[in-house]
Order: sequence, then C-alpha cells, then structure tokens
Amino acid sequence: MKRNKVIAIILLALMVLWAVIQFLPNGKGKEKNGNENQKPQRVEVVPPVFSKDSAMMFLKKQLSFGPRVPMTKGHTACYTWLVNECKKRGAAVTEQYSKVTDWEGNATPVQNIIASFSPDKKERVMLAAHWDTRWVADKDPDKTVQKRAIDGANDGASGVAVLLELARLFQNTTPNVGVDLVFFDNEDQGAPEWSDMPPALSNKTWCLGSQYWAKNVHVPGYRAQYGILLDMVGGKNARFNKEGTSMQAAGDVMNWVWAYANKMGYGSLFSNEETGGITDDHVYMNQAGVRSIDIIDMRPSTLSMGMGNYEFGSFHHTQQDNLGNIDPYVLEAVGKVVAMAVYNTGGR
Repeated sequence: MKRNKVIAIILLALMVLWAVIQFLPNGKGKEKNGNENQKPQRVEVVPPVFSKDSAMMFLKKQLSFGPRVPMTKGHTACYTWLVNECKKRGAAVTEQYSKVTDWEGNATPVQNIIASFSPDKKERVMLAAHWDTRWVADKDPDKTVQKRAIDGANDGASGVAVLLELARLFQNTTPNVGVDLVFFDNEDQGAPEWSDMPPALSNKTWCLGSQYWAKNVHVPGYRAQYGILLDMVGGKNARFNKEGTSMQAAGDVMNWVWAYANKMGYGSLFSNEETGGITDDHVYMNQAGVRSIDIIDMRPSTLSMGMGNYEFGSFHHTQQDNLGNIDPYVLEAVGKVVAMAVYNTGGR
C-alpha cells in the first residue's frame, strides 16, 4: 500500500513537471503561441494560361499594317486598332499625343497609349513596350534596301503582342494589383548608322515617346511597385541577360523575375550573365520614378558594339526582322514569366 502511494506521488510530480515545461521559453507551449502570432505564408499564385497562339495572332495583326512608322497610314491604322483592342479588354485608356523634335531637328508626332486595369487600386505595376518600327534598315548588309522601313516583327511587335495577350488574361482573371500597360511611340526613329552625330547626342534621338511620357506622366504623382519593359522578346535563339541599367536601378526586381524564370524551366533563356547598360525606354521609366528593368534580347557577339561584346541579333534593324525570325515559344516563355511576376506581386 505504501509502495502504491509512492508511485502515485511520483506520477503526479511528473505530470506537474510536464505541464510547467510546456510554458517555459523553449517549451512547446511557447512555440505554439509564437506560431499563432506569425503571418501565414503567402501561397504562390498560378496565373492563367498565357497562349502563344493568341500572342502570335496579335503579332501578325501588327505586321498586317506594314511598317508602323510615325506619319504613315500603317502607323495610324495600328494606333486605332491598339486603342480599340485595349478598350475591348476592359482597360481605361489614356491617349497621349504631342509633337517632339527628331534627330534632324524636325517636328515628329508621339502617340503613346496607356491601358490601365483596376485604375482604382493604389498598388500598381507598369508593363511597357514600343509599338513603332524602324524607318530605315540601316544595318542591312544589302545597301539597296537600307533606306526602306522594316516590318519590326521582333523589334516592336513582339513586346506589344505579349502585352496584348496579358491584357486578355487581366480581363478574365484580375490580378491583386492594378496594372498599367504603356505602349510607347517613336522609340525607334533615332539617328541612322550613317549619321556622323556624336553618340552623346545620338542617344537622345531615341525613345522619344518614353522621354515625353517621363515628363508628362499620365497620372500626376504616378507610382508603381516596379516596371518591366519588353523589347525584342520573340526572336529565334534569343537570350535575355541581366542588362546593366536594369541591375543598377532595380537589381532586386530583375533577380526576382529571373528567379521565377529559372524555377519555370527557362534558365537557358534568362541568363544570369550581366551586360553593359543600354539606352532604351526603361531609362526614362526609371527617371520618372518607376524602378524598371528591361527584358531585351542581347546575344554574345565577336564584335565590340559598345555593349560589352553583345548584339541584338543579326536581323536587328534589317529587312530580316520579319515573321520568319519569330519563335512562338520565346514569346510564350516571356509572357509566362511576366504573368507569374504580376500575379505574385506583393509576395517578395
């Protein structure tokens, strides 16, 4: 009997000791309370399906207008179609029109289009591309065609095609953030290769649409969490390196987007190799206060072209920038990566 009493006392003591341990700093009870106060981990959002076939349809439609050079019929027709297409997707459309000075000192029009999804949302993302095409094929090895305008299948139409397909996704499945699609005009009308204009002056003759937008932002005090520029995102054998200006201005954004690309199986397309900085619309997006990166096809080159031995592809600014040099799977990869970023904004 005495022995049973001793055992009972020991068991009671062990139960008390166990209860006390649960509420010690390293006990399970404290850990439970700590977990209750922690924010739940954000579940990664799977975006709606980006269709390469739909993107190709948008690309081909642009080519059907011919070269989209300012002050031409093709440019006017494409502008009307773009505005209507954005409105059809439910976007609030802002049209910017002005005249600026071109490389020869003449007045040239700028017609930017801003398509805003969920314009009431304060948290926003900016996606951009230029929709005009080069007025000359000044890099074409055939000198007899150098002064003709180009189709701009990759240099212009590819980025626009991705934006329009994303607009279709945003209409059907609204992201948690507001999105502004900005179609810049008059990006590609800069001084030709045969010009003797000094580089410092020549650089300023490009990206006239984004230069104008940066000084006349469509919404006063406009802010976005980040910006992504899409330029030449559909070419065969493309490679998207980490462009220098992007890394300097928004390296965390670029690393985050590239991490998604790698996770999605596009690591060979989205290279972690860094290149020198270039003049493109993202320069002026950054100047306007939108921390922006440039997804742009920059390939290794044996020739030094002022870009650290990189080039924009052999068909850049030639008559070969046509449908034959477009890879639908490259368009799809870029679209899927950008969609993944947009639909998961806020989870970084």
